[in-house]
Amino acid sequence: MADAGGAVVDLNADLGEGFGRWQLTDDEALLSVVTSANVACGFHAGDPATMRRVCERAAARGVRIGAQVSYRDLAGFGRRSMDVPSAELAAEVAYQIGALDVFARAAGASVAYVKPHGALYNRAVHDAEQAAAVVEGVVLAGGLPVLGLPGSQLLSAAADAGLLAITEAFADRAYTALGTLVPRREPGAVVGEPDEVVTRAVRMASGGGVTSAEGTQVAIAARSLCVHGDTPGAAQLATRVRQELEAAGLRVAAFV
Repeated sequence: MADAGGAVVDLNADLGEGFGRWQLTDDEALLSVVTSANVACGFHAGDPATMRRVCERAAARGVRIGAQVSYRDLAGFGRRSMDVPSAELAAEVAYQIGALDVFARAAGASVAYVKPHGALYNRAVHDAEQAAAVVEGVVLAGGLPVLGLPGSQLLSAAADAGLLAITEAFADRAYTALGTLVPRREPGAVVGEPDEVVTRAVRMASGGGVTSAEGTQVAIAARSLCVHGDTPGAAQLATRVRQELEAAGLRVAAFV
């Protein structure tokens, strides 16, 4: 959201979500719009060739590269919650970051931050043990900024570990009255109407909060806005969001 110095917001999207010949996200088009790219690291999507390609294109465009770490759930696209022992989860998070960083550095960049994906992201909102394991993995990989939901156990654990904790809001997801995301299995969890997504994005980035699924007003304080890369027409939607953010006087720039 806008800070005291005036109007800066990051725009991020999930990229590299494919495997082999299958490709879900329009990486090239999204990289021309976003300022930060959450790159799948192979556990929910992504493969070495895809990771390398996205890193090369992101580096060439000056887009920050983030490691989107996940439960080991390729078949379920990382959207199934799993009870992974803490030590194992920490090692798997570090492993994913390290794998992506090889390709980022080969492209002349580096992994700039970490964002959990799907079920791991949502679990780390309220599960202190899983959140701590994610942060332990980030620390094992050298320590990086962590992107997550405001008020989450994840960001609390990151701050306690001395990491930069970056708050995030979702332009295309419905919120509960508690400020958490409506589970995808529930109707209306994903906001599909483009005009509504754009309006919500500008409002949240300007400090105006969001209307919850229950109809209440929820305060949102976020430094980064996410538009999901697997949403139909995601690149066109992200372009509209960026244009309207800038038209509202906000400067769109990476947070790191």
